Amino acid sequence: MSVEKTVKITAETGVHARPATVLVNKAGSFSSDITLEYNGKSVNLKSIMGVMSLGIPMDAEIKIVADGADQEDAIKALDEVIKQEGLGE
Repeated sequence: MSVEKTVKITAETGVHARPATVLVNKAGSFSSDITLEYNGKSVNLKSIMGVMSLGIPMDAEIKIVADGADQEDAIKALDEVIKQEGLGE
């Protein structure tokens, strides 16, 4: 059973290159499959090109879904990164 978390993006610039890189790097440190869903599209959160292709703006609602052995830790860590980067809540 996968774990998911919905986040509202509050950063004025949305999810641009720097925070996207931090998210991708954090996602890559987990063995679980992690996807980012926005606007009906779903991409691998371990792929910087995939994340950037979504063009996530301010006030967007995104959903992070993790499925695997360390899914709980992955969601928690990604949520922390989003807050630390001032990306969303």
